[in-house]
Amino acid sequence: MIKRRYGERKDWKRVLQRRYVQTFLTTNDFRGYITLLHTLKVSNPLYTRYGEKDICIVDNGYMWLQQFPCDKNHCVTTMFDSSGNVVQWYIDICLHNGVENDIPFWDDLFLDIVVLPTGELILKDEDELEDALLRGIIDKYQYNLALNEVENLKSLIDKGNFSLIKLTNTHKEILSNMLK
Repeated sequence: MIKRRYGERKDWKRVLQRRYVQTFLTTNDFRGYITLLHTLKVSNPLYTRYGEKDICIVDNGYMWLQQFPCDKNHCVTTMFDSSGNVVQWYIDICLHNGVENDIPFWDDLFLDIVVLPTGELILKDEDELEDALLRGIIDKYQYNLALNEVENLKSLIDKGNFSLIKLTNTHKEILSNMLK
């Protein structure tokens, strides 16, 4: 079964104290939901490893901006440290984005792309996509959709044309002002 994931991350036990805002945005550059989770207090930091690097992706004071563009097969989570610096952009490949009970969600198609501030691009969970196809969790159409979406996004990122990365600070500012 394809997992549905929600922007508010309400069931995330690690986050002890939080603030959350969301809005629907229509501009010349973007149409969809944007959300911001401010982790005021966490039980313990969360690190992820890329090669030889351990990167902290959540700790006290971190912010996670999510962008859910309408009619796209991806959503982007930008993780900011407590000083406001981008830690990483995490792009989830999805069957679609939507809204349920006024909360944005994505139906996860397993593949993910991580973009580090250095420009390094990391493709994740190819094995999970293969396994999902073999186990019948997804069909061949969904499998190909995920692979094609990754190739399209990698091309845009390589050329510096992936608009959601460019809109990160603008979207964060809009939502940060709503937290005040």
